[in-house]
Amino acid sequence: MAAEMVLSHRVPHKVLSEADLEEVAQRKPPAKPSLRGCLHKTRCSASTAKSLLFRFLPFLHWLPRYPVKDWLLGDIASGFSVGIMHLPQGLAYALLAGLPPVTGLYSSFYPVFLYFFFGTSRHNSVEVLVLTLDSLPTPCLSPGPFAVISVMIGSLTDSLMPSEKFLESVNINGTNVTMVNEEQRDAARVELVATITVLTGIFQVALGLLQFGFVVTYLSDPLVRGYTTAASVHVLVSQLKNVFGVSLNEHSGPLSLFMTFIEICQKLPGTNVGTLVTAIIAMVAIFIVKELNHKFAAKLPMPIPIELVTIIISTGISYGVNLNAKFGISVVGNIPSGLKPPVVPNVSYFGQVAGNAFAIAVVGYAICISLGKIFALKHGYKVDSNQELIALGLCNFLGGFFQCFAISCSMSRSLVQESTGGNSQVAGVIASLVILVTILKIGELFRDLPKAILAAIIIVNLKGMFKQFNDLRVLWKSNRVDLMVWIVTFVATLMLNLDIGLGASVVFGLLTVIFRTQLPHYSILGRIADTDVYRDVAEYQMAQEVPGVKIFCSSSTLYFANVELYAEALKKKSGINVDRLIEKKKKALKKLKKQQKKAEKEKAKRQKVLPRCRRPLWTPSLPQHAEDRVNGPGVAVIELSGAEDSAPPKPTLRTLGLPQPGFHTIILDFSPVNFVDTVSIKILKNIFRDFHEIEVDVFVASCPVPVLAQLEQGNFFSSAITKHCFFPSVHDAVIHISRKRHQASVSTQPRC
Repeated sequence: MAAEMVLSHRVPHKVLSEADLEEVAQRKPPAKPSLRGCLHKTRCSASTAKSLLFRFLPFLHWLPRYPVKDWLLGDIASGFSVGIMHLPQGLAYALLAGLPPVTGLYSSFYPVFLYFFFGTSRHNSVEVLVLTLDSLPTPCLSPGPFAVISVMIGSLTDSLMPSEKFLESVNINGTNVTMVNEEQRDAARVELVATITVLTGIFQVALGLLQFGFVVTYLSDPLVRGYTTAASVHVLVSQLKNVFGVSLNEHSGPLSLFMTFIEICQKLPGTNVGTLVTAIIAMVAIFIVKELNHKFAAKLPMPIPIELVTIIISTGISYGVNLNAKFGISVVGNIPSGLKPPVVPNVSYFGQVAGNAFAIAVVGYAICISLGKIFALKHGYKVDSNQELIALGLCNFLGGFFQCFAISCSMSRSLVQESTGGNSQVAGVIASLVILVTILKIGELFRDLPKAILAAIIIVNLKGMFKQFNDLRVLWKSNRVDLMVWIVTFVATLMLNLDIGLGASVVFGLLTVIFRTQLPHYSILGRIADTDVYRDVAEYQMAQEVPGVKIFCSSSTLYFANVELYAEALKKKSGINVDRLIEKKKKALKKLKKQQKKAEKEKAKRQKVLPRCRRPLWTPSLPQHAEDRVNGPGVAVIELSGAEDSAPPKPTLRTLGLPQPGFHTIILDFSPVNFVDTVSIKILKNIFRDFHEIEVDVFVASCPVPVLAQLEQGNFFSSAITKHCFFPSVHDAVIHISRKRHQASVSTQPRC
């Protein structure tokens, strides 16, 4: 097998080091940024202005080409269907955010309408494309209120504007009773949430303009799914009070979820039976019809709007029977009709809510872009993450002036918009018009709607979120690290609440990346016979090490956190204790130096004696016992000859009597390395130095050009380490070593 590994020199193969390659391929010098170049890129022109206008108002690109005959009917049907869903969900999610129901309707109208103008294209979250009827994908995303964002806002309103702040004494039948002034509380909460929404929009627009759309990449899919699952548990627990008809204290901060749940359990004996029965009946009805919608989706022209039907029927029954007065079932109350003028947010809240607003901005965008990527893969288009971030931010920023709360995209509404034939953002405009009619004329009719019905709608819609518990089984089989991220995110969000839990989850997710780069897989590569492919000898039976050559590879890049571990793993994989061998060599050299000094002293003494005896410069060699009598036993004396001034040969491991490594060359495979820093450059220099000390050559293979440039900037190269030690591939390095050893063996052969 070793014979098979000897590379044949019959096949011509021109081997080039990186130094040779730069000369042959004429590598261009790195371009240096100049002020003139930057000004040229940023200069204003008609084409640049037009491009920016189409980028920030994408509807100008696709609306003039809108095919009315082909798409209008589908968009109307889809918009009407989504608008019907917006009505109950808007009311329910406002309840979840701790706000008056009408704010949910506002949040279902303004952002959806604004998205028509600022959406990244006619089909929401995709880049601006040239429209053709044959190749356009179906629009998918439906912006509006979302349960996770609503519960994040609700936890913030409970902590900053608790009901205890608005207690006042009221005289009822001569008795002073302490009650919550709900009107003042709701007004204060609306002002707070509007400020949060504006600040959320500012963060999103700023991140989009700075091209920071990639920030969502730090929210991995397991992290997002674990977080939304935990948020769903928060949503569920927050709605139990409306299901059982009990009043609770408002808890906020870490462990607030558990304190709320414990209080619910303590107050179960005071359950309002009428409220519980109403909620159970509504949940069962909604669940059954939703399952039928899913099962017969292909046969139904549009899903049965069971949520709207439930709201209408329950409102009629509540009004006719007077459930609030007779059974104490809590109802929504007054829903004002009409639109309110814009209000400037209270900037004094910015300092208090900046962290929460940033968390809401990132989570809302992450959910929106995640859904966008799902539909993009399904329909074959790309998502422009930065433009989507700007569009979502503008909707939130402008919506905050009209008392809206932060929005994201909903999977259920997006699926309905997709399945009912929506073709463009015109469907979103139709949906917003449905909500507008409700706000202007119909909304006030829902004042007798039981809150238990809205709680039932919220809880049933959590079904899809709770299905994410199946991730545990899948991740257990596929990736244990992702499973840890999912579990830690879920537990941290439950324990620490939504804002702190998100921060802790992101930190843990980044730590897993750092730990994985610190603990990569190190391997010694071997050549697969008759190929130029090199694989881990521990994993491939047919991979055999090249005789005398160790090819070392790491699965990670090199930087300050792992480069020392890289050096240690290299020395361990080489099979010798490099540091100990270097130490032995230093001791042997020190001992040799002492012996040489002693010999020089003895020589100097003899030279003083010789002139007195008038001895000739050359004397025949004495027998060993005679030398011992003259020089003393055990002292080696180097006799001077005609080559007296020549330098003595450099000591080697063999001449020093030290063990020699079983290999003569190490090749470092740099194919996984994508950057180096100053610390890694320093350690790499030490690696070259240490192995040269034990007479082992070091070569680097497959080093990317950017990394090579970083090594140049870090003053890595010197007279001892040149680019002739770097090769484009492992196979090139092996061939170079083989030819070099072959030439050396030929030159040392005795000639006849």
